Amino acid sequence: MANKPQKPLPKSQAQPTEPELPEPAAGEKVQKVLARAGLGSRREIERWIEAGRVAVNGKAARLGDRVDDHDRLAVDGRAVDLAPAQEARCILYHKPPGEVCSRSDPEGRRTVFGRLPNLKSGRWISIGRLDFNTSGLLLFTTDGDLANGLMHPSSNIEREYTVRVMGDVQVDMLRRMLEGVMLDDGMARFADIQDGGGDGINRWYYVVLMEGRNREVRRLWESQGLTVSRLKRVRYGDVFIPSKVKQGQWVEMDRTDVKSLYRIASLKPKEIKRSTAKEREVMERQFGKRLGRGAAKKSGRT
Repeated sequence: MANKPQKPLPKSQAQPTEPELPEPAAGEKVQKVLARAGLGSRREIERWIEAGRVAVNGKAARLGDRVDDHDRLAVDGRAVDLAPAQEARCILYHKPPGEVCSRSDPEGRRTVFGRLPNLKSGRWISIGRLDFNTSGLLLFTTDGDLANGLMHPSSNIEREYTVRVMGDVQVDMLRRMLEGVMLDDGMARFADIQDGGGDGINRWYYVVLMEGRNREVRRLWESQGLTVSRLKRVRYGDVFIPSKVKQGQWVEMDRTDVKSLYRIASLKPKEIKRSTAKEREVMERQFGKRLGRGAAKKSGRT
């Protein structure tokens, strides 16, 4: 017997149709394009956009705007060459206490950028920050994508510090800071704490963090009723601060350390642009002040 034709379902029982998805926006976000061109980190450029410093085709850019190869970008009224840099530079700076990590300071305090070598093109981008009273290792690069990859919260990069603590440090306090303490901006913990010795109420410790929130090392110790009297960053990922680099001095990073940064950021390494002869002379001179002329000449040959 022939099958009876099925009656159409009433509208209330009709199968729902798949919603139409909006087509993905063309182009890339402004901050990503400018970062790739070496003008700054994405976070920094986002602040420029909010401040009205970035224009797209003559109009003020907004967060979320996308651009392609046909668009014209300008920062502070100056046209930007959007060709991504094929080479990158990375330097290590030993920050002394009393310097801020911004490019300028309304209070007129010294900034970390004041002692860095001048660039003919691009600009130095700070990979993370250290607070005003903290010293130690600070990395700079001309590659915005590298800086963004290393500063992204998902990077999980070890940051090691030496810290001098005032107060009676108990084992339970150390255990709590390893297990996790609730701070005003969320849970925080040290990945490792090692005793560094000391006398009286002042003791030294080596601590490791996996993130870089504002004043996190100090706030963790303060949560236990203790005071940090001195703080210095000595390691970032696989990069240690060399003993020869004293406060206020910078040094060009070697290829091995630069490649390790790209590996951590899951990026293909760019060609390393070397320092100029004049910059090498400055490096020799700053180390020569401490080691003597003979040591400076030896340093220049290595």
